[in-house]
Amino acid sequence: MTLFELALKNIRRNMKSYSLYIGSTVFSILIYFTFATLKYSEDISGMAETSKQIKGIMGASAFVLMIFVAIFILYSNSFFMKKRKKEVALYSLLGVRKKSIGFLLFFENMVIGLVSLGIGVVLGFLLSRMLLTILLKLMGLDIVAGFAFSMNALINTCIVFFIIFLFTSLMGHRIIYRFKLIDLFHAEKKGENVPKARVITAVLGVASLAIAYYLALQDLTESQVWRVLGLATPIVIIAFTVLGSYLLFHSVLVYVLSALKGNARWAWKGLHMMTASQLLYRIRGNAKTLTLITILSATTITSGGAVFGVYYNAEKNVREYTPYTFMWEGEKQAIDTSIIESEITFYSKMIRVALDKYEMEYVVIDEATFGKLAKDLGWSDIQKLRQNEVFAIDAFFDERWSEKLDSVTINKVEFPVAKFYDKVLFNVETLGGNAIVVPEQLYDEIKSDETLIQAVKVTNYKNQSAVSDRLAASTENFSSATADYKNTIESLGALLFVGSFLGLVFLVATGSIIFFKMMTEAEEDKAKYAILHKIGVSKKDMNRTIRGQVGVIFTVPLVLGLIHGGVALVAVSNMFMMDFLVPVVIWMLAYTMIYAMYYFATVRSFIKTIRRGYLEG
Repeated sequence: MTLFELALKNIRRNMKSYSLYIGSTVFSILIYFTFATLKYSEDISGMAETSKQIKGIMGASAFVLMIFVAIFILYSNSFFMKKRKKEVALYSLLGVRKKSIGFLLFFENMVIGLVSLGIGVVLGFLLSRMLLTILLKLMGLDIVAGFAFSMNALINTCIVFFIIFLFTSLMGHRIIYRFKLIDLFHAEKKGENVPKARVITAVLGVASLAIAYYLALQDLTESQVWRVLGLATPIVIIAFTVLGSYLLFHSVLVYVLSALKGNARWAWKGLHMMTASQLLYRIRGNAKTLTLITILSATTITSGGAVFGVYYNAEKNVREYTPYTFMWEGEKQAIDTSIIESEITFYSKMIRVALDKYEMEYVVIDEATFGKLAKDLGWSDIQKLRQNEVFAIDAFFDERWSEKLDSVTINKVEFPVAKFYDKVLFNVETLGGNAIVVPEQLYDEIKSDETLIQAVKVTNYKNQSAVSDRLAASTENFSSATADYKNTIESLGALLFVGSFLGLVFLVATGSIIFFKMMTEAEEDKAKYAILHKIGVSKKDMNRTIRGQVGVIFTVPLVLGLIHGGVALVAVSNMFMMDFLVPVVIWMLAYTMIYAMYYFATVRSFIKTIRRGYLEG
C-alpha cells in the first residue's frame, strides 16, 4: 500500500472527526468564492458608480476572510495533529521513517484541502445566483441575477486556498521532526497543572473590563481620556478588553470554580465535583481558547449589529433630514397629481447671524410659511409669534457642542428667541438645517434676495426614481428623499450582506473551534467515564455532567461576548445618535440561536464518544 493510498484510507476512517472541519472549511471557501464572483460579476459591473463601491467592499472583505480562514485552518489543524500524535508515534515505532510519516500527513491534509476547495467552489457557483439576489434585494435594486461563472474568481480562490492548505500541510509534515517518540505517545495525556485561585489576578481582570467599558461609554466630545489619547483610545479599549477577558477566564473562573468545589453542599451532589475538577484541571488551556471565542463573538456581534442597526434605521434617518420627497428652487414642475400627497410653495431669504465665535447663515421665513410647513410635517407644538419675537430652528442642535440661540439681531435690532426647535423643517440638502421664523412685517423689511422654493410629498416615495431623476435634471438646488434612500440602501445593503456572511463565517469558525476543543477532551475523558460506568454511575448523571461541562465552555464566552458587544454597540449608537435596541436584540438572538446549535451538536458528539469509550472498555 502506497503512502497516498494509506492517506486516503485514514481520511475515510476519520471522516466523522474531520466532517465539521471540512464543513467549516467548505463554507469559508464558498463565501470567499462568492465574494470573488461578485467582485467580477457583470451584473454588478453594469451598475456604474455602485459597481466600484461593491467591488471595493467585496475585495476588502475577501482579504479579511482570507486572513481569518488561514488562522482558523491553522488553529483547527493543530487540534487534529494533537489527536493524531499517538498514531504518528505508532507508525514510527513500527519502523516507518520520519520522512514517510511526514509525507503521509502532508498528503492527508492536501487531499482534505483540495476536496474542500472543489466542493466549496462548486457550491459557491451554484449558490452565487441566490447570494447575488440577496445582495441586490438588500440594496433595493430591481435587477434579475443570473448564473455567471467567473474564471478570475476561480483562479483567485484556488491560488489563495492552495497556498493556505500547502502551508498547513507543511506544518503537519514538520511535526514529526519536532517531538520525541515518548512525547508523541503521551501527547493526549499531557494536561495543565491545576491553577490556584489568585484574588489579585481576579480583581485585575474585573478592573480591566471595568476600565474598558468606562472608556467605551465616554462621551467623545467631553471625555478627557479621549482628548489625551485620541485615535489610540480604541486600541487601549481593545487591549483592556482582551486582557480582562483572559484574566476573567484564567482567574475569576478559577476562583468561582474553586469556591464551588469547596462548598460541600454543592460539590457532593451528583457529579458536580468531577465537573468542577475537570474544568479547573484544563482551565489554563481553555483560558486562551475561551478568550479567543469571546473576542470573535464580540467582534461579530459589534460589527454585524452596528451595520444592521444603521440599515434598520436607514429610512428613519433619510426622512429625518429629508422630510419632503422633493424640494428645489424655482417654479413648479409637472408631476402626476395622483401621486402628490402635499405641495407647498413658499419664499425664503438668507441672513448671517453673529454667534459668540463665528457667523452662520440662516434661512428666514415668515410665520405663515412656518405654520404651513410645520402643520404639513405634523408638528404639534406650534406657537404664535409676537411682534417683537422670533423662532429659531436648528436641525443639528446638540447641547454638547452646539450653541443655542437666545436672541437674533436683524436690521440692527435684537429680537429674543421665543421658541427653539431642534427639528428639520426643510430638506437639509436644499435649505440647510438652520432657520429663523419672523413676523410677516419684519420679513418684508429684511433686505436680502428672495428665493422661491417648492416642497412636494408623494406617495410611495421609495419607488419614484423616474420622477426624481427628471426633476434633478430640470431644477436647481434639488434634493430628493427617493435618491437619498436609494443611495443609502445601496451602500448599507452591500455592507449588511458582507457583514452578515463574514459574521456567519466567524460564527461557524467559533463553534467549530469549541467543538474541536471539546472533542479532543472527550477522547481524553473516555477512560474516566468508563470507570464511572463500571462503578454504577447512571447514564443520566454522566450525560448531565457532560451537558454542564460543555455548557460552561459554550455559555461563558457567549455571555461575555454579548456583554462586550452590547457595550460597544451602546457606544456606537451614542456616537451616531441612533436607537439600535431593536436591531441589536434581533442580531444577538440570531447569533445565539446559531451558536446554540453548535452546543447541542457538541453535547451529542461528546456523549457518543464517551459511550463508545465505555462500551469498548
